[in-house]
Amino acid sequence: MRTELFTEEHELFRDSVRSFVEQRIAPHLEEWEWAGRIDPDLWRSAGELGLLGLGVPESYGGGGSADYRFRCVLMDELARVGAAAVNVALGGFDDLVGPYLVDLGTEEQKLRWLPDLCAGRRRAAIAMTEPGAGSDLRGIRTTAIRDGEHWVLNGSKTFITSGGSADLVIVVARTDPQADARGFSLLVVEAGMPGFTRGRALDKLGQRAEDVSELFFDDVRVPATNLLGTEGGGFGHLMERLPRERLSIAYYGLAAAEAALEWTLRHVSQRTAFGQPVAQFQHTKFSLAEIATELEVTRTYVDRAVLALNAGTLSAVDAAKVKWWATELQQRVLARCLQLHGGYGYMREYPIARAFVDARVQTIYGGTTEIMKEIIGRDLTRPGGG
Repeated sequence: MRTELFTEEHELFRDSVRSFVEQRIAPHLEEWEWAGRIDPDLWRSAGELGLLGLGVPESYGGGGSADYRFRCVLMDELARVGAAAVNVALGGFDDLVGPYLVDLGTEEQKLRWLPDLCAGRRRAAIAMTEPGAGSDLRGIRTTAIRDGEHWVLNGSKTFITSGGSADLVIVVARTDPQADARGFSLLVVEAGMPGFTRGRALDKLGQRAEDVSELFFDDVRVPATNLLGTEGGGFGHLMERLPRERLSIAYYGLAAAEAALEWTLRHVSQRTAFGQPVAQFQHTKFSLAEIATELEVTRTYVDRAVLALNAGTLSAVDAAKVKWWATELQQRVLARCLQLHGGYGYMREYPIARAFVDARVQTIYGGTTEIMKEIIGRDLTRPGGG
């Protein structure tokens, strides 16, 4: 746990978060995993406790704190019980949708949408990825054509977190086919708009409690007042907010790896083989020493990125660095911790098993590891780069 990062105020917040997680989330995780959905009432409960919209101004129903460390506390506590799916579900608002609405929304839009979202009465999603365009956002083919006081939206999206249950969806669409990166805009599509339909809930390897769906738009008439940000500025809006999304993925990856180490330490101390605790074998000690050291080093790096985000200085390149490093470390640590659990690590009743499969997507969504390295390498090799 990164105690050096947090103040007394954060730790007081942690106490209430931990109580909420232990009472309202941990006992139901397995049930939600098998059902393929999180209890919808969780959002209202989280909203009542002030766990939604932590950075949204109080005038719109949020927590009113731009300090990202409060979100980090929530991620710590969710990782401690292996609630990756819940983290993604709650983080979809605080790490993705919320910042877009707060930073880009008009006063009317903020008053119309944010209070219900912060209270957990409504849910939201952001739709970037398409069947033929994943990490390469320039490949987006969904289009929106202006027609009077509406935009006519056509296309499809896939792998959309909370897509099946979202009441409003921020859709990335091409509004000027000739303008390349300046040809994208963000449109807010609301449930019930004719032509907006949802496809199947996708059958995922991990994080099975959170719904991920396909979305379809067939001549959806979106009011011009639902344009978010500036027309043609969509690509820039995305680039400006990707560092926060990528840091959130990195932070949860590290928190999950630290939780896995704690579970493993308990297991190898209690489990015996050949007449002694597994923890007493030299191989176990060496493995644990290596894991602990790598986590300590990465913790310092991630904490620095958190403080940079708070200060408004976290660059896209630095976010790419921390994202690929922390999530790849997460893969290595969870694989080794599962191995140290022996056969028990393969059993779903042990949190390490669920954490292992939940972690796999971490190096894929938010930009693959390969894309992160491309961003970093491009910066290093440009004239005057590095």
